[in-house]
Amino acid sequence: MRATGADRAAAFLWDAERGGLAVAATRGYEEADLAGLEAVAASEGGPVQLAAQERIQAIGEASAKGRLTSAWPIVIGRDGIEEPVGALAIETDAAPPADVSERVTAVADLVAVVVDRARLATNAAERIDWAERVANSDMLTGLANARTVVRVMELELARAARQGVEITVAMFDVDDLTGFNDARGRAAGDDVLREVAAVVGESVRAVDTVGRWGGDEFMVVAPGAKGTTIARRIVDAVAARAVAAPPMARPATSLSRPRRQHCARHRLLARERWPRPSARAATGTDLALPRESLGAESRGSGRRAPRLA
Repeated sequence: MRATGADRAAAFLWDAERGGLAVAATRGYEEADLAGLEAVAASEGGPVQLAAQERIQAIGEASAKGRLTSAWPIVIGRDGIEEPVGALAIETDAAPPADVSERVTAVADLVAVVVDRARLATNAAERIDWAERVANSDMLTGLANARTVVRVMELELARAARQGVEITVAMFDVDDLTGFNDARGRAAGDDVLREVAAVVGESVRAVDTVGRWGGDEFMVVAPGAKGTTIARRIVDAVAARAVAAPPMARPATSLSRPRRQHCARHRLLARERWPRPSARAATGTDLALPRESLGAESRGSGRRAPRLA
């Protein structure tokens, strides 16, 4: 600023959310002056607007105090394409001479480089975040995928063993989804999976992890002593939600939980169906919803509604 003879300067950048220029940085202005700067940026035909839109140096009219506002465009150049992204403005007592104009132009070019690098860093961070989401999420339901669930389960099992606390791992699957797909189409079956995933996701706590294990199977990892309560809540929530148009009214649901000796890590990681409610005497506790909870339209249609087991 000393080299330009200005005692106040401000950088304005295009703000997509606001649909116009916004103050990005200032030097020499008080906080009370910021509202006035916003008005300067929004002034049609003003030096800041002209510099940002027309990519030219512009000088405004003298203010009541005899001060002049001069503005220079901030332009990003890449692959032969120039993109105006804002303007750099200074306040002086007189119009800046040619040498000062050259210095401010150089500063504006440096600001453009900083903005360009910041954009690249933001884009890179967004791409990394997107890649992580794709790598860890199931694309159909938005839940965690099997790889993520296994990793979380391994960590939680190790923590539970280390601290001597309880952990519950519950698996659900949608019965007869293949038949439903054949009768109603795969898109309808995908809707069922998304709806079930939404219900399960809404029923768990922030500390729980819910994911799609594969196909029509879902898994919940619930640390702590309330895992069975969470499982029952999921069963009740799915039973209470209509997941498709008739003839499906409500899904029947059930959940089997193996005995403690069946919870070894290699057993939990094995991909095998958990026992049906009819085998509960040999496997432990069942949380089952009676088939009478199915709507009359579903029972009389002759088709089986998808069932969580």
